[in-house]
Amino acid sequence: MYTIRQIFESLRFAGKALKSNLLRTILSLLGVTVGIFAIISVLTLVDSLEKNIKDSLNFLGSSVIYVEKWPFIADGEWKWWEYMRRPHASYNEFKFLEANLKYSTSIAIFAGKGNQIIKRNSNSIGQVRLIGGSEGYDKIFEVNVEKGRYFTAEELEGGRSVAIIGYEVAKALFPNEEEAIGQYIKIKNLKYMVIAVVKREGQSFMGFTSSDYNVIVPYNNFRRLYQTGTGLWSETASRIGIKGYDYDVGLVELENEVRGFLRSRRGLRPTDKDNFVMNRPEAIANAIGKLFDVVGIAGWIIGGFSMLVGGFGIANIMFVSVKERTSIIGLQKSLGAKNYFILFQFLFEAIFLSMIGGLAGLFLVYLITLIPMGDLVVTLTIKNIVLGLTVSSVIGLIAGIVPAALAARLDPVAAIRAT
Repeated sequence: MYTIRQIFESLRFAGKALKSNLLRTILSLLGVTVGIFAIISVLTLVDSLEKNIKDSLNFLGSSVIYVEKWPFIADGEWKWWEYMRRPHASYNEFKFLEANLKYSTSIAIFAGKGNQIIKRNSNSIGQVRLIGGSEGYDKIFEVNVEKGRYFTAEELEGGRSVAIIGYEVAKALFPNEEEAIGQYIKIKNLKYMVIAVVKREGQSFMGFTSSDYNVIVPYNNFRRLYQTGTGLWSETASRIGIKGYDYDVGLVELENEVRGFLRSRRGLRPTDKDNFVMNRPEAIANAIGKLFDVVGIAGWIIGGFSMLVGGFGIANIMFVSVKERTSIIGLQKSLGAKNYFILFQFLFEAIFLSMIGGLAGLFLVYLITLIPMGDLVVTLTIKNIVLGLTVSSVIGLIAGIVPAALAARLDPVAAIRAT
């Protein structure tokens, strides 16, 4: 109990010392403030950018493999001439995989065409992406229907002229909150009945086409509008999306199964390379993560130099403080103060000084988060706050340990005589 009381007394003495030299306190913590600001601001921006980008990729789904001819990210050299000659995924391959795969929860084939003009009476909207999706498309991608329903099995198999439209498409074609369900729109001058309107998604940070500007029709209907699904390299690209089970970690079993079936289906010999790729959304996320790791390291280097300068500044101030209070230290020791009491007194002072600088740096970072940055949402996370306070505390501890130790080892008689 006595020891705890002495520690609290050390805290009180440290606080008084900082208050009595306010200007010196402010000047000495500037280095730590700048250092913490540099490190945490970079990490905050990196974390926020990474989160916003990954959120923008949510439309690709999770635990999904995409079978197509172009890779999301090339492994080494971008061999476009090799990828160009590959066949697209075909409808027959989709049906074959659908019938044989055991490690998939759902599978779909889909194709898309951008820059479409959709009309209804005198109203029209351009820059629309027309998508043809098979059964299971709503399991691979999130189709958040606000009004209406998804396609029935009969509509999908028969390629009926029905459509699910995005929020902005509905807003443009059915102004003044007109009812869209059951009404007809025109796609390439052909009539389609609207069976659903998708919930508003908003613009993604990465600028990907929002589902607000999508129109989805059955895949077999899309094939009547555009040549796709035969596997020809020159046709409109079709892709096969396959969702795996949660217990299949890394989708290893599913990937091996798909590779084996497709190689067999396409008649590839054991020595032949795959003429298809199995893209994973995680590949994009990992590539982005590696890029931001480099930026984060740069932030640590820049902030580290500032922290080093700040640490030297605190150490210098603490040496001066010990020199100024030598006689007081001697008096305290002659009255029975233990060495650890003196040690804690100066150590706490250095740590407080550094933490105040850290808090000031964190406050500046918080002010940055209040600045509007368009679609980018910047958030100062608890993780970065704790990191900033921890780093500043460690810097204070390291900077103050030597001056504090020297103060604790002073001879009381010599200290009292010092002027």
